[in-house]
Amino acid sequence: MAILATMTTLTATIYLPALLWLVIHFAEGVLSATGYWTLIVAIAVLVAITIGAAQSPFWSVLHRVRRSGLTSLVARARTAVELPSTSHVGMPSLRGLSSRIGQAEWIPSKLFYVPLAVQWMWLSLRHGSLSLPTLANPLIEVGGLWGESKKVYLDMVSGEEHRWLARYVTLTRGESDRVGDSRRAVELSREAGLTFPLVAKPDVGWQGYGVRPIASEPELRAYVDAFPESATLMLQEMIAWEGEAGIFYVRQPGEEKGKVISVTLRYFPHVVGDGVRTVHDLILADQRASWKAGLHLGLQEGHGGVSAETLGHIPETGEIVRLSFIGSIRVGSLYRDADEYITPELTARFDAISRSMPEFHYGRYDVRFASVERLREGKDFRIIEINGAGSEPISAWDPEMMLWQVYARLLRQQRLLFEIGARNRARGWKPAGLLAVLRAARRQTRLIGRYPPSS
Repeated sequence: MAILATMTTLTATIYLPALLWLVIHFAEGVLSATGYWTLIVAIAVLVAITIGAAQSPFWSVLHRVRRSGLTSLVARARTAVELPSTSHVGMPSLRGLSSRIGQAEWIPSKLFYVPLAVQWMWLSLRHGSLSLPTLANPLIEVGGLWGESKKVYLDMVSGEEHRWLARYVTLTRGESDRVGDSRRAVELSREAGLTFPLVAKPDVGWQGYGVRPIASEPELRAYVDAFPESATLMLQEMIAWEGEAGIFYVRQPGEEKGKVISVTLRYFPHVVGDGVRTVHDLILADQRASWKAGLHLGLQEGHGGVSAETLGHIPETGEIVRLSFIGSIRVGSLYRDADEYITPELTARFDAISRSMPEFHYGRYDVRFASVERLREGKDFRIIEINGAGSEPISAWDPEMMLWQVYARLLRQQRLLFEIGARNRARGWKPAGLLAVLRAARRQTRLIGRYPPSS
C-alpha cells in the first residue's frame, strides 16, 4: 500500500502538471503552425505512453523512494560489479558489454508496432489479402501467427531429426478432475522417461507466460491443479545447458534448401554480487534488472518473482544470481545479435530439421546448447520450442542496435513473410480467413491470463 500511495502522490504532484504544461505550450507554439490534426496525434502518443507506464510502473524508483525518500530520485541506478570472464556457461562473456536498455525497449508496445501495422496494411493492399502471412506455414493453424500449439510443431519434426528435440509429453486438463489430472501428469512424465527437475509450460503460450521449472511430484501436482480446465499443458525435459539462442530459418517455396538468417543469444536476467548488498538491493541498483523490478520482486501478475530467501541473500563478489527461469524479453533478458556464428554446418543442420517438417518455411527455433563452439558445428543442442509466422528475429531486441536498425530488420522480415505467403498462394494454398486469425489471437490472450505465474 505504501508503494501505491507513493506512486499516486508522484503522479498527482509531478507527472500530471508536467503533462498539462506540455500539452498547452506545445499546442500554442508549434501546433498552431502545423495544424491541429498534429495535436490529436500528439495526444494519442501521450495517452499510449501513459497507459504503458501505468501497466508497467517504475518499481525500482518507487522502492528507492520508500527506502530513502524523495532525495533518492536524483541518484541514478548504478551498474553492478564487472562480470567475471565466464558469466553464462557456454555463452560468450558479457564482460565489457553494456547491459543498458535499448532504444526500442523503452517504447510502449502499442506504440512501437505502429510502423509495422502500417506496412502490414500496405502489403495487404498490394497482395490483396490481410491474412496472407498465414500461408508462411500452411499446415500450421493460421501459419503460426497466434494461438498455435507447441506440440504440433514438435510433432512435425520427423525421422532422425527428432533426436534434436527435448523430450516432451502433453496433457489436456479435464473438467473438474484435478486429482485425476495430477496423477495422470505424473504417470505421463514417467512413461516418457522424464525425471525431475522438468519444465512445465502451456501448449499455447507467449513470452514465457505459465512456464515454470518443476522439482518434484508435489510441485507438478500443484502446477496441474492451478492450470485452467480444458487447456493443454506440456511437460518437457529440463536441458541443463545454460546456453540459449533463437535461430531464425527461412526457405522460399520451391527452393530445395533454406538458410539460417539470424542467430540471437539470450542471456537470462541476473545480477552480480559485490559481497555487500542483498539481491534485492542489487536489483534496484542495476539498470536492466531495475527496469523489470516489479516482476523480479513479485509485484506484478503473471510472474512469481524471486523468492524472499534469495532477495535477502548477499552474494559473494562476482557471483551471478539468476533472477528468472524464463528467458523472455518480458522479464528483461538480454539479447545479443550473433549472426557471426552462422556457419554452413549450422545452416545445414537446421535446414535438415526444417525440411523434415512438411511445408515449414518460416520460423524461429529456440534452443539450449552446450557451447557456442559446438553450436557453430551444428552439435550439442536441443530444441525446446519452435515458432512460426508470429515469431520475430529477436536480434532486433539487442540493446546495442539503433532504433532505425531495429525497424529495418523487422520491416524486412515482414516483407519476407508476405512474399512467402504469396508464393504459397500461387501453389494453390488458401490463406486463413481474418476471423480465424482473430479467434486464434483471442484464445491465446484469454488463456495467458489464466495460466499459473511463470518463474
